[in-house]
Amino acid sequence: MADRSLRGMRIGAQSLQSEDGVVFAERTNHTYLCETCGRETVMTFSSDAEVPESWECRTCGASATLLVDSKPVEIDRSGEKTARTHWDMLLERRTIAELEELLEERLQLLRARRGQKMSA
Repeated sequence: MADRSLRGMRIGAQSLQSEDGVVFAERTNHTYLCETCGRETVMTFSSDAEVPESWECRTCGASATLLVDSKPVEIDRSGEKTARTHWDMLLERRTIAELEELLEERLQLLRARRGQKMSA
């Protein structure tokens, strides 16, 4: 087995495909302006691709907005839902007065239990 060796091309070094007959898609450059650091990022897309209105900044990771004629595009955020916190959901079920009353009841219960354990 040791006398046999693999002959041929180096694995992964060269492609067996050629670029003959390949037609590349038309491309366009689009510029994005970061809202945080002010850095411009140029991205290349296919000319028939739908270009996103925002892109993640390469430097700081914040949202960068597409520039059209050197002006940022206004992004419609009306369809986006805001995340509801536990506090928001609690306020949907109870009022502040009810929550204060429940808190006072629980505090009295805890104080009573602590007083019993100390005297025992």
